[in-house]
Amino acid sequence: MGPSAHAWLGLGLSFVSALIVSWAYAREHAAAVDLPAISVGHPVRSARLLAGDRRWMLGFAAEGAGWVIFMLALRLAPLALVQAVNASGVAVLAFLSTGGRMRRLARRERLAVASAVLGLVLLALSLVGTTPSEHAPRPAAAAVWLAASLVAAATFAVRWPRIVRASTLGAAAGLLFAGGDTSGKLVVLGNGWLLAAVPLVLFYSLGSIQLQSAFQHGNVLVAAGLANLVTNAVPIVAGFVLFRQVLPHGLQLGAQVAAFAAILTGAMLLGDRARGAPGGEAVAAVPHSC
Repeated sequence: MGPSAHAWLGLGLSFVSALIVSWAYAREHAAAVDLPAISVGHPVRSARLLAGDRRWMLGFAAEGAGWVIFMLALRLAPLALVQAVNASGVAVLAFLSTGGRMRRLARRERLAVASAVLGLVLLALSLVGTTPSEHAPRPAAAAVWLAASLVAAATFAVRWPRIVRASTLGAAAGLLFAGGDTSGKLVVLGNGWLLAAVPLVLFYSLGSIQLQSAFQHGNVLVAAGLANLVTNAVPIVAGFVLFRQVLPHGLQLGAQVAAFAAILTGAMLLGDRARGAPGGEAVAAVPHSC
């Protein structure tokens, strides 16, 4: 199997991962809204509360399976491309959040979903006939990137007003997951990069708790949808800045840039949706039967 075939397989696995994780988020949200307050400031207590709920554990198990598939995707394809495909999970999340009735979504939410899907289509077009490639980063640059992700997540979690709590906590969770995904890409490089397993566990553990807290402050599309898109948008940038991914040329370059722009636009639309909701957050919880 040549380099291009490996990349396409990796992107296919990334899409499968997105489907599984989106379903898992819906299950976790349905469980988290019925639990006492979850906070990353009390990780042990929060972990015990979550582990004691069977519905949440089912969602978490599915999320773990999706993560394994995602790691395989990272092994086969460049980080930025894998994350762009993974961002399509927001469309599945929107579908689940309405019980399959997309018309129940607010206009901005529908635009966010459409933007994510458009980005996915443009990304596919930009890859036709190309062989994507990237390079291992410098260790110091990788350390700085991961530290910056942690600081940014902490800033979102503690400094913004509570009126936009689901969106800011969702963004914080997304930044933590982004740090975990970037660490995962480092781990699959092998050799000394296996040390990145330490920040990988830290980022994913804190991110999971942070996401459950976001679930308790708003609907699943705002919280997990924004987390999903931030999770993918930040590593897309890392793919070019940190891993020095090579861009295509000509029309394919334009399509790829437009794809990434569409994904980022979806993230911003979801953030605006949260800020504009009456009373701070629109609560349209996922049905417990999801």
